[in-house]
Amino acid sequence: MPPPALALAAPAHLRRADPVRVAMERLAHSLPARTDAAVLMDLLEDDLREGLDALGDVEAHFTDLLDTLRTEDLSPVELLDAGEDTRVLQRLDYLHHVIVQLRRRLAQAAAMKRQGHPTPRGR
Repeated sequence: MPPPALALAAPAHLRRADPVRVAMERLAHSLPARTDAAVLMDLLEDDLREGLDALGDVEAHFTDLLDTLRTEDLSPVELLDAGEDTRVLQRLDYLHHVIVQLRRRLAQAAAMKRQGHPTPRGR
């Protein structure tokens, strides 16, 4: 995430825009205009959105846990219920999967950029 000063320096329409969409549009402009690049961009956007969604679920779990722990006179059952983490563990596993997918897709985008903009020999 950019520092607040950089975020404020961005044009107003970009600050209000969907950050994933803005990022995808910027990357798309730097890739060759090919069908496989468009498909890659769609997959990359889906992965980003799904990863952010999973991350939000993990954050919500910790927020709920903190809220519960701030409650006075918690019973042993309430403490055990607060520690129920099956869903968050599933989301963390999924988040790991998405991160691996993102790494692979970003490597594909890098390869496409290299093909579209070859570097001079000797570099």
